[in-house]
Amino acid sequence: MTEYGRGPGSEPWHPEDPLYGDQGWGGQQPAHGQNQYGGGQQPYPQDPYGQQPQPQDPYAHQAQPQDPYAQQPQSQDPYGQQQSYQQQPGYGVQQDPYTQQQPQQSQPPYNNGGWDTGQQPAAMPYDAQQADPYGGRQAGYGETHDYYGTPEAYPPPQPPGRREAAPEPAPAQSPDWDPEVQPEETHPFFTGADDGGDKDDEHDDDPRESRRGSRGGNERRGKGKKKSRSGFACLVVAVVLVGGVGGVGYLGYSLWQDKFGAAPDFTGTGTGDVEVEIEKGALGYDIGKILKQKGVVKSVDAFVAAQNDNPKGKSIQAGVYLLHEKMSAAEALKMMTDPNSQNLLVIPEGYRNIVIYGMIDKKLGLKKGTTKGIATSKASDLGLPDWVSDDKDIKDPLEGFLYPAAYPVTKETKPETLLKKMVSRANEEYDKFDLEGTAKKYKLDGPWQVLTVASMVQAEGLTHDDFRKMAEVVYNRLKPNNVITNRKIEFDSAFNYLKNQSRIKISSKEIRTNPDPYNTYYHEGLPPGPISNPGDEALRATLNPTRDGWMFFISLDGKKTEFTKTAAEHEKLNRKFKEEHGLD
Repeated sequence: MTEYGRGPGSEPWHPEDPLYGDQGWGGQQPAHGQNQYGGGQQPYPQDPYGQQPQPQDPYAHQAQPQDPYAQQPQSQDPYGQQQSYQQQPGYGVQQDPYTQQQPQQSQPPYNNGGWDTGQQPAAMPYDAQQADPYGGRQAGYGETHDYYGTPEAYPPPQPPGRREAAPEPAPAQSPDWDPEVQPEETHPFFTGADDGGDKDDEHDDDPRESRRGSRGGNERRGKGKKKSRSGFACLVVAVVLVGGVGGVGYLGYSLWQDKFGAAPDFTGTGTGDVEVEIEKGALGYDIGKILKQKGVVKSVDAFVAAQNDNPKGKSIQAGVYLLHEKMSAAEALKMMTDPNSQNLLVIPEGYRNIVIYGMIDKKLGLKKGTTKGIATSKASDLGLPDWVSDDKDIKDPLEGFLYPAAYPVTKETKPETLLKKMVSRANEEYDKFDLEGTAKKYKLDGPWQVLTVASMVQAEGLTHDDFRKMAEVVYNRLKPNNVITNRKIEFDSAFNYLKNQSRIKISSKEIRTNPDPYNTYYHEGLPPGPISNPGDEALRATLNPTRDGWMFFISLDGKKTEFTKTAAEHEKLNRKFKEEHGLD
């Protein structure tokens, strides 16, 4: 219900509420043929809201009292003469129910009709001077614009006796789309609206009804066009679905391959040459990663799998390997376990520096003497420790620090780079031992002399047992109470070092008359510095010599060393040696 009237149907308001009701037809319905507006003026009933203003009744003195709507041309439609409403300023506008207004005089109220609401009729007088309920009335007090004066306005309320059934609702217009069919796609991607030559464009200015025309209103326009567009949309959707399914399938296959499938791998032995350097401490995955980066193997997993399948797979050492491009992982592993495939510079234990310099020149293709010149001029820049002696008689400060090992070499390797690697490796290995503690134990002058002893043991001995016995011989001869050799070491290896030779047949005259500081037959104590580059076994033997009282040793055939404790035993073996080699 609105403030202008009610719709058809039941009337859900409480009959005792004076603010509701018919607002103008509070009386009873007249009997058949009786004027519902006739009779004298009834007194106003007592009403708790009696001071309320009473709305005017525009139907009080219509020309035909029996029918307040008789003047309307079409009695079947009380709203038929819409033009009369245009002059009505504000009929039906409710007044403030609490405003102090005097009741209008000479207004016939609703009276004794047959329509009973069960309450006292509200005093709803009608204007006696109103001849036309909608015609030309001036706006009353407090009235505003006529809400019924336009064709779009609400119709005025009707008396209960004249209310007609609500008009049948207009038949619903057929929708522009078929409820049984999915709505047509409107996006240009599906409809093809971008096509400027669409034939439907010629009807765009026509009314919608004219487009339906004789199709009965239920048939959609452009049905034939829709089929083609719907087919295209279906094709696009199908392509998208197929692509999605294919992508998911490919992803699933990739995941399955990663988890359960064989790793990607090349076949064959490959082509070309590649230098691959493996750093110290590299494991299977690290090696595989380097090989993949160099283009040797196709995947890291393939190499790791090959390494696990090969019993020698874990024996790969640091170094530079000469391999091929695009090799199978198994072939690459086979070459790396073959020593001939490594591009390494191998420094044996006990080699002197002068020999190692020549090896570097040859490996790098340099002129003879190049590396020795760099070692002499840049010795202090190659990383020697601070405990190295600065004795002026030292022939080569790097002696003893070109540690025996295998060093990777490439075409770009420089001599200085190799020398730094060797010194660094020596420092690393020497730090593993307590050289300082050993020097104090055997009354030596620091780690430098411990290294010197190790270099002499390495040069004279052949086995680990030889190394330990020879270390004891050195320590026993260095003792102050040694009256047999008078603290002279008397090692041939030291004399050969100063002569840069490796001879067994040395006459007593030659060896005992040479005053060179490195000649231990001529001078007491140790030589100024190391005479070779000792390895791990010689170092360990120097730190842990035997304690059997050995004072002498001699090798008769160069393969086996004989040890003795007394000068008499040694002299017996010495004569035998001279006899075999024709010496004085």
